[in-house]
Amino acid sequence: MLDKTFMPSEVEGRLYREWEESGAFACGTAAAGAASAVGGGGNAQPYSIVIPPPNVTGSLHMGHALNNTLQDIMIRLARMRGRDVLWQPGMDHAGIATQMVVERMLEAEGKSRQELGREKFIERVWEWKDESGGTITGQLRRLGASCDWPRERFTMDEGLSKAVHKVFVELYKQDLIYKDKRLVNWDPKLKTAISDLEVQQTEVAGHLWHINYPLEGDSGRFITVATTRPETMLGDTAIAVHPGDERYRHLVGTYAILPLVGRRLIIVADDYADPKQGSGAVKITPAHDFNDFEVGRRHDLEMINVLDEEARINENAPAAYQGLDRFEARKKILEELDAQGLIAQIDDHTHMVPCGDRGGVPIEPWLTEQWYADAETLAKPAIEAVRSGRTKFVPEMWAKTYFEWMENIQPWCISRQLWWGHQIPAYYGPDGEIFVEMTYGEVQAAAKAHYGREVALVQDEDVLDTWFSSALWPLTTLGWPEKTPELERYYPTSLLVTGFDIIFFWVARMMMFGLHFHDDVPFDTVYIHALVRDAKGQKMSKSKGNIIDPLELIEKYGADALRFTLASQAAQGRDVKLSEQRIEGNRNFATKLWNAARFCEMNGCAMQPGFDPGAVTGPVNQWLVGQLKAAQDRINAGLDGYRFNEAANDVYHFVWGTFCDWFVEFSKPALQGDDGPIKSEAQATAAWALDAILRLLHPFMPFVTEELWSRTGQGEARDHMLVRAAWPDYGDEVVNEDAREEIEWVIRMITEIRSIRAEMNVPPSAKIPLLLAGASPDTLARLERQRDLIATLARISEMGEQLGELPSGSVQTVVDEATLVLPLADVIDLDQERGRLSKAVAKLDDQIAGMAKKLANKGFTDKAPAEVVAVQRERMAEAEQTRDKLRDALSRF
Repeated sequence: MLDKTFMPSEVEGRLYREWEESGAFACGTAAAGAASAVGGGGNAQPYSIVIPPPNVTGSLHMGHALNNTLQDIMIRLARMRGRDVLWQPGMDHAGIATQMVVERMLEAEGKSRQELGREKFIERVWEWKDESGGTITGQLRRLGASCDWPRERFTMDEGLSKAVHKVFVELYKQDLIYKDKRLVNWDPKLKTAISDLEVQQTEVAGHLWHINYPLEGDSGRFITVATTRPETMLGDTAIAVHPGDERYRHLVGTYAILPLVGRRLIIVADDYADPKQGSGAVKITPAHDFNDFEVGRRHDLEMINVLDEEARINENAPAAYQGLDRFEARKKILEELDAQGLIAQIDDHTHMVPCGDRGGVPIEPWLTEQWYADAETLAKPAIEAVRSGRTKFVPEMWAKTYFEWMENIQPWCISRQLWWGHQIPAYYGPDGEIFVEMTYGEVQAAAKAHYGREVALVQDEDVLDTWFSSALWPLTTLGWPEKTPELERYYPTSLLVTGFDIIFFWVARMMMFGLHFHDDVPFDTVYIHALVRDAKGQKMSKSKGNIIDPLELIEKYGADALRFTLASQAAQGRDVKLSEQRIEGNRNFATKLWNAARFCEMNGCAMQPGFDPGAVTGPVNQWLVGQLKAAQDRINAGLDGYRFNEAANDVYHFVWGTFCDWFVEFSKPALQGDDGPIKSEAQATAAWALDAILRLLHPFMPFVTEELWSRTGQGEARDHMLVRAAWPDYGDEVVNEDAREEIEWVIRMITEIRSIRAEMNVPPSAKIPLLLAGASPDTLARLERQRDLIATLARISEMGEQLGELPSGSVQTVVDEATLVLPLADVIDLDQERGRLSKAVAKLDDQIAGMAKKLANKGFTDKAPAEVVAVQRERMAEAEQTRDKLRDALSRF
């Protein structure tokens, strides 16, 4: 017997252990009844997804919850459809994040990594990883993620590390990896280059200083430039003006003098200068600004780096500033410029300052020698693969973003100044000659051949960018570069689910490496999901205090409620607005399903061996079978088109509306009546429908469906767990169109009568007469056949055809061609109801007029926050809808 209520906390852990221990998530097997695919054999078609590897330091956040819920839905669906499914799990070594965690531990012990040395420090990181890393994999289990966990990989695994080494060596020998001196995002706190993704833009209320630079040989005349970073002027090597700016055309090719330094600055013409911005003249500091760097390359300017790795002024600046922190130098420079009368103007200026997301301090565009990959060459096949449709983006609009990034790609800085990560396999001879080979023995041999003798070799101290190893993820997790059965069977993978923010950093690079090293795309489809925001549509952040913890929600409402909420709001191209109220509502949905199962159980509904849904004879049963087939088709279309919200809403409306609200009520007379064929068919149909519901809902809500499956089945039907059951696949032969039309007519009738009863304040217990005017013979025949259902569910005392004059005090409405006449004079005071409705309409008219006036006021719409204006519009629309309903009610008299 089912418990009275479903308690997720008592069920989820047990069920997940049963799934995992039974091997339910393992690849190489298909759903119950489908052919086995062990070892790559059998007839089952492969279906594979590689999980975006979370950081080993990470904890589950709402973005993870959405991403992995959507993946799990597709994985469970494919598994139930009989595919040989692999959901490949794993974690990223997360270079900076992990190194910082361990360094903080050492700091608490009064130690530093430098004191420990590289080898001992790496040992400590591995110890931390084995003891504390990977918390998120347990949290993904809480969510219900059905990964093939025994296959879990780590980007620093021995096999993956060997693959990374091989890729570096091959790209180097193909001249696709090289060293170069370029600008990078430099974190002066962590003392390493970082990627654009690790840079956060922070709004700062600062200043814009307008500084006069003297013109050479023209005493008393200046050219004025503006900057938010005066300290970088020590590295200026030019001033740029627009070629079409008439004010400065005569100065192009002449020189200005750099204040405080005395260096000659050539004035160049370049489109980068904006005549409408400030004075139209721009100071050019090629070693400390990305745009200036490009200007410097175009005009062959000297690149003078005036900062060291800690963002202190270095030896390339005048002695008076050397050793000063960049902000101390700014203060001193401004004081001296002011003393010389060279500050023309100071503006308050709010602007965005790039900061490292880990170090938390402003980053510096810093000129330094790093390792680079020739991304432009690698990108060409990856661009063509998407253009030709070998890989598709969903929604399609993200392909445009992909093309924009890829067609304007810059060299990829692949080196990081860290200890934790894949150490770059390059060795330096005594004179700096570089040797790159697959083994150290081969490196020694190459060095000996070069120098004619054995020499001391030093390995490059840098490590590779984490994205370098992640770019190989679909290949290496399947065993590449070895020719493994898994690689042969599951590559290319079927689907990648990820966020738009890493299309360039990860998706594009996997495309590059997959095509370059395995001559095939890594995935057929890339589904890009949106952001999860709070209920007001605001981005979640610690500073706003609006971060929603998915684990707390799982604890409170269960994983199913969270998963279903995320899926039901995952519309393509639209951010998810997450509210706890919605999650609570979907917890109630799980309860509704549980109660429906209890109803079936209490009424003896059990699966019948050999039950044929297409052979039922009762109209209500025939209708339900057809409705389930239609719902199945809509859910399939939604999931196959990655319209998760549509599929979730379709299953919701079928379960809550069709099955629970209508079928349960329609079937009560039969189920609670005398034994016989009518009752038996109703019981069998209800059990069959519940069984199909559990299958259709399982990818979205795996726990409650699995629990009900295990406790409601009988005999052969439950020899396997739901996770391995077959997906419903009913054909058109089960549909009876006559039954569908008749029962939907009954529903329209009952709904319309209930609506009138509510609008007219008819007491719930009161039974009222029903007359039909202008009804066709077919409608009158339907009325006769369904008399008992309508009478019971609409609280009708008597019904028949209306002939002659309408009874006084009647209310009318229309269903199809027939007019429904409901004599209410003996049940309610009609005059009183007219008055009540008229007053309500008038009150709403006044409210709507007030809201319309407010929305027409530009002072309100321009100044009020967008969400406030949106709420006002929603309230006005709701008021209009309510008023229109009341007007309809008045028109029925």
